[in-house]
Amino acid sequence: MKQDPSHAPADTLYLPADELLATACRVFEHMGLSRAHAQAMARTVVAGQRDDCQSHGLYRILSCAQTIAAGKVALRAEPALAPTQGAVVRVDAGYAFSPLAFERGLPALVEATRAQGLGALVIGRCFHFSALWPEIEAITAHGLAALALTPSHAWVAPAGGRRPVFGTNPIAFGWPRPGANPFVFDFATSAIARGDLELHRRAGTPLPEGCGVDGEGRPSTDPLAVAQGAMLAFGGHKGSALAAMVELMAGALIGEWTSQESLAFDAGAGAIPCHGELILAFDPARLGTGDLTAQQRQAEALFAAITDQGARLPSERRYAARARSQERGVAVPRALYEEVLALLG
Repeated sequence: MKQDPSHAPADTLYLPADELLATACRVFEHMGLSRAHAQAMARTVVAGQRDDCQSHGLYRILSCAQTIAAGKVALRAEPALAPTQGAVVRVDAGYAFSPLAFERGLPALVEATRAQGLGALVIGRCFHFSALWPEIEAITAHGLAALALTPSHAWVAPAGGRRPVFGTNPIAFGWPRPGANPFVFDFATSAIARGDLELHRRAGTPLPEGCGVDGEGRPSTDPLAVAQGAMLAFGGHKGSALAAMVELMAGALIGEWTSQESLAFDAGAGAIPCHGELILAFDPARLGTGDLTAQQRQAEALFAAITDQGARLPSERRYAARARSQERGVAVPRALYEEVLALLG
């Protein structure tokens, strides 16, 4: 454990990524997870902390602990990879956490996409707790474009309503860039991510305006009142329509639970949502005209048209945080780190 002596606030630690990874893995194993699950989950949460995604970093260990305590999740289930059928790869997580299921299905997804030009990874019966961008980046590393969709619990009211129907229903997309970090966006279709709402609740700070309503349908910035009422979609009817699309594509289409069904399964336990996930991958070399260099040139011209006027590409802030973490260590709030260590008993 170390702290940057020059400018680090007293409540922040700077830890080597490998040390943080070992600690997270040890905590997950102490909770009863198999080593394979613990390692995959540790890689996921440390990636979030490394990139300064506080709501998807080490904080997620606490919600995983709550899910385990609720007795909902399978701790040692091996993901079952079904024989690939054309472009479709299926992995049954067996009611376990999702990171290991994704890692086991990724090679088959890449192979199917190379063969067919596009591929679909369907992950079933998983407890999904992470951001989608780590999965997207893992796919773009193979030179493929990717799109990921997943529901959650029914926390979000449709536009014009006040009762929860949708999940936060994130959407993530990635485009590979030769010699550069990939172009990646990952956002919830709700006005604020559920993890960020929980961080506001823990800190006792108000939410931004327009994030949710209380149990009576009145606009509220109180995170506890919104948690007991309903979150709102971003952009009104536009975000609401995207949230409905995610429910259909990553729920009904693949034969997995919608956010309402996930919440019903939870039955008040307060566990992480359990549902399916749909990840689509696309091979630019197969879907284009065959001139991959020209396609890449088109894409880079688009990115330059954005950045040349001072605008920021999605994920640039994450990549900057990643570089800082590599230089000085991963920043971790001291109180959070001690809370995670306390799970070791």
